Amino acid sequence: MSSLHISTLSSSSSSSLRRVSAAIGVPKLPRVPLSLPKMPTTSTSKLLHESNDGSLHTVTPTENKHVTNTYMLQDFCHLNKSKATVQLYAILEAVADRVETHKNIGDQRNNWNSLLLNSVNMMTLTATTMVGLNTAIDNTALKFSSTFLFTAATGLLLVMNKIQPSQLTEEQRNATRLFKQLQTEIQTTLALGNPTEEDVKSAMEKVLALDKAYPLPLLGAMLEKFPSKFEPAVWWPETKTNEVVKSQAKMNNGWSAELEMEMRQIVEVAKRKDVEDYERLGNLALKVNKTLAVSGPLLTGIAALGSALSSHGSSWPGIVAAMAGSLAASTNALEHGGQVGMVFEMYRNCGGFFRLLQDTIETTLEEKDCEKRENGELFEMKAAMKLGRSVSQLRQFASKFAAYDSEGIAMDEFASKLF
Repeated sequence: MSSLHISTLSSSSSSSLRRVSAAIGVPKLPRVPLSLPKMPTTSTSKLLHESNDGSLHTVTPTENKHVTNTYMLQDFCHLNKSKATVQLYAILEAVADRVETHKNIGDQRNNWNSLLLNSVNMMTLTATTMVGLNTAIDNTALKFSSTFLFTAATGLLLVMNKIQPSQLTEEQRNATRLFKQLQTEIQTTLALGNPTEEDVKSAMEKVLALDKAYPLPLLGAMLEKFPSKFEPAVWWPETKTNEVVKSQAKMNNGWSAELEMEMRQIVEVAKRKDVEDYERLGNLALKVNKTLAVSGPLLTGIAALGSALSSHGSSWPGIVAAMAGSLAASTNALEHGGQVGMVFEMYRNCGGFFRLLQDTIETTLEEKDCEKRENGELFEMKAAMKLGRSVSQLRQFASKFAAYDSEGIAMDEFASKLF
């Protein structure tokens, strides 16, 4: 029994040792086969290409030649777009420079108007005082001093009335505003993207037209300050339409027969009311300015002559000189202090505004292909905003004109609510 027990115990302990040994044994790592990928053959190889939206797609070598040509064409188109963009940026820089230039020159000419007016009036009033004293005390120094001052005032007035500083200032204000408007248009074109050569050409023509309408130099290129007839300002290039084709029965691109009729009615009202009114006011301002421009130097010239002839024994030349000098100071204050030349230029600019509106609408309607026009709804909105109306108000106004015109009644309302 004891031998059997020892045998059993020995057998169990050996098996336990085997289990412990098996439990703490370190397992062997499996072999990982390393192999390089085979190079694809010509018949099975594929190439990755990035599309415009950033995604990747594969093409086979048979398609690779076509993809390469496509991408070369896209690069060529992008090059052309980049060229137009660079050109527009160059024009934009020139326009920004012109805005600053016209603004600075406008401030300078406004100072001219104030300084020259104050100087001439001080000279005139001083000479008037001197000639009055000379009549009482018959002083030779007062006599020659007053004569010299009246003569100098006459010369300054001739120059001042010739160049009309207040009108020059208004020209520069208008030029600054219009160049800023062109600057915004170019910036909008660049922001929308995809500028074309037509955009570059149009921007260049607008810049040159503005340069011609509002010249900077005084000698040689200065606008005529006393034209024989009032003419509205023209600061836009001549528009050319394509050859007229047969009218399409179906309207598209936002256009309709009703909208075309509405635009024609707006143009007709502007011609009959707004344009005629500004021509009347412009001609009136021109006549007043001409009269004042002649009267000022004439009165100071009479005062200079009266001052030279004045003496203690003969008081009438001195009295005439004093009265002419006082009237000359009043005339100069009215002409240049009231800035009659600026008012004339303002009317000229307003007349140009309505002529531009008329030319824009007529040129657009002459283009029979609606797809080549600007979008009709956008065009209507722009016209309404230029006239200070909403789109619904513009339509009601056109309907009102149609009703009045059919009954033969004159329209009692102007097209624009702004000017």
